[in-house]
Amino acid sequence: MNLRQGSLWGLGALALAGAVVWALWPAPLEVDLGQVATGPMRGTVLAEGVTRVRDPFSVSAPISGRMQRSPVEVGDPVTKGETVLAVIRPAAPVLMDARSRAQAEAAVTEARAALALAETGVTVAAAALSQAESQLARGRALAASGTIPQRSLEELETAQITAAQRLAAARSEVDLARASLVRAEAQLIGPTLGDPEADPGECCLRLTAPHDGVVLTLADPSERPVQAGEPLMTLGDLTELEIVVDLLSSDAVQVAPGMAAEIDRWGGSGTLAATVRRVAPSAVTKISALGIEEQRVRVHLDLTDPPAARPGLGDGFRVYVRLLLWQEDSVLQVPQSALFRHGAGWAVFRLDAGKARLVPVEIGRQVEDSAEVLSGLAEGQAVVVFPSSALQDGAAITPRAP
Repeated sequence: MNLRQGSLWGLGALALAGAVVWALWPAPLEVDLGQVATGPMRGTVLAEGVTRVRDPFSVSAPISGRMQRSPVEVGDPVTKGETVLAVIRPAAPVLMDARSRAQAEAAVTEARAALALAETGVTVAAAALSQAESQLARGRALAASGTIPQRSLEELETAQITAAQRLAAARSEVDLARASLVRAEAQLIGPTLGDPEADPGECCLRLTAPHDGVVLTLADPSERPVQAGEPLMTLGDLTELEIVVDLLSSDAVQVAPGMAAEIDRWGGSGTLAATVRRVAPSAVTKISALGIEEQRVRVHLDLTDPPAARPGLGDGFRVYVRLLLWQEDSVLQVPQSALFRHGAGWAVFRLDAGKARLVPVEIGRQVEDSAEVLSGLAEGQAVVVFPSSALQDGAAITPRAP
């Protein structure tokens, strides 16, 4: 073998060794990177809410009777004092059985006899009064001539007054007996359908709207009997809407009246503005969809945008509420996805000359996708987001291709 051939063999061996080393050399791990940046940050609480008319009006039947078919339907606008909501005919007397009717007829006969007796008493009392007046006239003439003493004249005057009072009492007894007869005869009145052509104002109660708005709910539009106090419908003004949210008690303690809120996914375009009006002072126990008991606190919010900005939004609609707890304009922050637990604190992998460097960091307030950096990182540094368990301190990394 000459020198030239030996050189070729040596070069081939070196090339083969280099290829083996290159094949076995660990490739840089592809990672996703995020930036440490300074910007605005705000703390929010997200919750699902329901719209409600702030002051709904429940309309009930003022009397018992039979209500005609409802002249309004759900969604109809109503005007206070003008729109007729219901027409109720007073309840008709019930049918009587044989015994009840016999008792009522006997009561009528008894009342008629009592009336006749009272009228006879009036006749007797009138005759007695006429006689007393005649005796009093004669007595006055005799007393003037001195034939009878003054005492006898006084007795005649007393007798005349007594007779007059007895006549008045007899006439009152006639009135009492006549009223008893009317009451007894009323017991015999049976149910009637009435005149179907009669004006409802002549026979029935016309119930008008107590407030401007629209009909939100209607118990039953059909003609039917109703009892006094029975709910008929609910009215409300859709321009006066509020939002009700049931928050976890741990979130509700951070909410106070006057806080701003944003309404998303309400069905229309854009975001609606709202403010917290009231936070309930007590919580109630509710069962979540997973069967877990939760303490929920009801929070009421007022929509501040005009009704024209929320067309179509009505009562009982589902919306999503973002309550603004706090807000700062300039905060050094890192993506939440870059953080992981390291000992008792937090840490990130920072990109340093193509290698991943484990850096402990001190974290302040945390929001949906970012966390406030108190120490350990500087603005503009790149950190690994969603670090895998295979990533170690000092490992070579390269940004993942988009």
